[in-house]
Amino acid sequence: MKTNHRLDGPREAPVVTLTHPLGVTLALWDDHVAALTKRFRVLRYDVRGHGGSDVPPGPYTLEQMSGDLFDLLDSLGIGETHFVGVSMGGLIGMTAALRQPRRIKSLALCDTTACYGPGVRPMWEDRIRVAESEGMTPALVDRTMAIWFTEAFRAKHTEVVKRIASMLGETDPRGYAAAIRAIGFVDLTPRIGAICCPTLIVVGEQDPGTPPAMARLIHERIAGSEMLVIPSAMHCAVVEHADRFLPALLGFLASQA
Repeated sequence: MKTNHRLDGPREAPVVTLTHPLGVTLALWDDHVAALTKRFRVLRYDVRGHGGSDVPPGPYTLEQMSGDLFDLLDSLGIGETHFVGVSMGGLIGMTAALRQPRRIKSLALCDTTACYGPGVRPMWEDRIRVAESEGMTPALVDRTMAIWFTEAFRAKHTEVVKRIASMLGETDPRGYAAAIRAIGFVDLTPRIGAICCPTLIVVGEQDPGTPPAMARLIHERIAGSEMLVIPSAMHCAVVEHADRFLPALLGFLASQA
């Protein structure tokens, strides 16, 4: 499978892999790269079904998605990496750390969950139905942005929101629906206690998609993990408050050196 990716930063530096949420691309991280490449080699990639990566027939699984990550690392000659994942990316990271723990040096799990639970199933089923029957409609995109960013951020940073909304609108609806089937109905809760790498859990205080209670559950299960709640942020806290997220991430990564 072809995985579209970008590799930036000093060739000899430790590698940090950045993985995006459902429905967008590696470009979500464009504004984070400059700060990270001062000390790290930064790998970004489009998850299967997204961006410039292949869109194989679905449904997908987290095992396939984590397998794609390891295939990409192998193809680039990268033995181990720090891993930063938002939402869907966090689920991929947890699965990867369980499958090949020696290759994941640390995890930063951002606005993610080990299990969405039955209460969210109707929302996922509706999104699958819309994507498969109507495509990536403006209404679907707008509903997503309303979960990802606070009203204040959407009003003040229209260009940022428009850029991310356009990624979502351009996503292949087949890949989008297939990826929902990988992440929407799984339960990693019984397994994540086995994760043994240093872990930072980040969540927006007002995240309605994966609220702080879900982050706390991960924090309680992964021994020694740290947790950061970012005030006045929703589901895409890493973008909404990059000014708080990046220093916390860099401090966490520096502590692993």
